[in-house]
Amino acid sequence: MASIEALAQRCNTFFHIKQLQAHLLTSGHFQFSTSRSRLMELCAISPAGDLSFAHLVFRQIHHPSTNDWNAILRGLAVSPHPYDAVSWYRTMLRRSRRVDALTSSFTLKACARFLGFSEATQMHSQIVRWGFAGDALLGTTLLDVYAKVGDIGSAKKVFDDMSVRDIASWNALISGFAQGCNASEALELFKRMESEGFSPNEVTVLGALAACSHMGAFKEGEKIYEYITDKKLDLNVIVCNAVIDMYCKCGLVGKACRVFDSMSCGKSLVTWNTMVMGFAMHGDGDKALQLFEQMGLNGVHPDAISYLAALCACNHAGLVDHGVRLFNSMASHGVKPNMKHYGSVVDLLGRAGRLKEAYDIITSMPMMPDVVLWQSLLFSCQIYANIELAETAMRKLVEMGSNNCGDFVLLSNVYAAHERWNDVRRVRDAMKKRDVRKVPGFSYIEVEGVIHKFFTGDKSHDNWREIYGKLDEIRFKIKELGYVAETNFVLHDIGEEEKENVLCYHSEKLAVAFGLISTREGTPMQVFKNLRICGDCHIVFKLVSKIYSREILVRDRVRFHRFKEGSCSCRDYW
Repeated sequence: MASIEALAQRCNTFFHIKQLQAHLLTSGHFQFSTSRSRLMELCAISPAGDLSFAHLVFRQIHHPSTNDWNAILRGLAVSPHPYDAVSWYRTMLRRSRRVDALTSSFTLKACARFLGFSEATQMHSQIVRWGFAGDALLGTTLLDVYAKVGDIGSAKKVFDDMSVRDIASWNALISGFAQGCNASEALELFKRMESEGFSPNEVTVLGALAACSHMGAFKEGEKIYEYITDKKLDLNVIVCNAVIDMYCKCGLVGKACRVFDSMSCGKSLVTWNTMVMGFAMHGDGDKALQLFEQMGLNGVHPDAISYLAALCACNHAGLVDHGVRLFNSMASHGVKPNMKHYGSVVDLLGRAGRLKEAYDIITSMPMMPDVVLWQSLLFSCQIYANIELAETAMRKLVEMGSNNCGDFVLLSNVYAAHERWNDVRRVRDAMKKRDVRKVPGFSYIEVEGVIHKFFTGDKSHDNWREIYGKLDEIRFKIKELGYVAETNFVLHDIGEEEKENVLCYHSEKLAVAFGLISTREGTPMQVFKNLRICGDCHIVFKLVSKIYSREILVRDRVRFHRFKEGSCSCRDYW
């Protein structure tokens, strides 16, 4: 008789699986644990299988073995309801069924899928108690769970305690670092991995590229890309997509475009979407929309993400009418607008001053608007100092339970723009009452491989005196060109001179000043900011780029600004 494995490989349909079950029953092989466990596993995880049928087979077994339980457990772990795997595992324990390393591995994989932190920690203690902690595969699965739930400290401890590590262990921790707020640690681990004799594979470089994207570490990203081309990993389209994304997010959209044009592995829909979004982030709306149109000519049907990228391009370039037409055409091309599309067009109209149209779209949507849409409208109300609509948006946000500090700050800014200081104080009192805390703005710049981070008014840097001296020099030089501080961006009830001093020491200005004193003349600089760039800083950087003959690239929370020869790539629209 053919082996169970050979028979299982021929099961391409559910009918074949049922025939295999009948064969095992009639031939007497069903009584052998390995045969029936393979059958149930086939039912549980095969595309041709049926998990409910696997349960039916399981119930026919009088004394199921650990392998039988594991077969169902494995299917539940990859099912649409991974939490059911934990319930099944607990049932095993209640019935005093012996568990093994595979039982623990399948359950942990389920925990990773539904981000079950408490369940994973319980599993960890049981793994130690049962003596499975030395299992390398299980250790990798455990650290992967910790990384995915955001407990990087525990993931690192598991990694450090492993007596034997394989490539998967390194990949899991690098990806965990990259996905969290530990991008620099991901790159350090990537370097350490190579020094310990492990050769990074496709999964490794994806994690490392994600870290570079997060940090804007283009020099490290270029080294990784050199490794990718040297090892022929660029034959993988997913890797190429990550390289394009890295270059775009590091401000090197030209290099991203060259990778896009030179791909020999073919382009996926994700490739096109990534490149369109890259142009959009850099405010190059014309190129983004040309590429969007080119997708159709190349037989690639745009999806919801493609349209979102194109709408973002219109948004960042101020192409209002084009964006509205694009939004209205989506349904006719078989793409149903979702919340993000509505949010993009609301932001597009609002920032163009068409607040009434933006409000009408929100109130006429076929779905309940989310918090982000009202926040977009509130932001636009701040730009145009529209108190009535700002109060309406804020009421909606409060009704929806939003406790975001930015909402209160935006409303406060609208009142401050009209010098309604009593209302400003009322909003701030409400923030204190609700324990709403403002997110501090910070900026950072990389110089010779070292990240330097600054907060507004920061004096913690070793070179703060030189930095402040450079800012005084900048202020003197730009005033000679007619600069007048945009004190309306300081929304406090204080004197004009105090407002000017507050503006002078914004975090992004500190970063640029440090860049000027720390790099050679004519060298381009990159600054990264966690919030939107301040309007006054935007004006100052245009002047600095002209006076010092420097190209300054600023990536804020929304997009890129490239300052060169006294102008910005955003054309003063953002």
